[in-house]
Amino acid sequence: MKAMHAFRFVSIACAALLTTLAFTACAAGTGQTIEMSVTEKGFEPDVVTVKKGEPVTLVITRKTDKTCAKEIVIDEAKINTKLPLGKPVKVTFTPKQAGELKYGCAMGKMIGGVLKVE
Repeated sequence: MKAMHAFRFVSIACAALLTTLAFTACAAGTGQTIEMSVTEKGFEPDVVTVKKGEPVTLVITRKTDKTCAKEIVIDEAKINTKLPLGKPVKVTFTPKQAGELKYGCAMGKMIGGVLKVE
């Protein structure tokens, strides 16, 4: 009898795990995640292509203190997010129109790049 209950519990646990994995896989398939760094050269990569209407998550790690890029500003997406040194920061938004979105530091985007929205 105990073996039957243990089997049932394991079966239910496995079914729950498979459902969770399937949901995670489906959720992970939506949108794009782009790893970026801020170095002494600026934002890397500085040109990124994304899809219109799909969520984009930028994961940005500032690796130097020798730059003015201590935050990221994307005016069209109303983003102005601080980038603490050595800590990955997630910035998520959905581009609404095709074209180019310029991003960069808070000092007039002197250090920055372009998101090409297709």
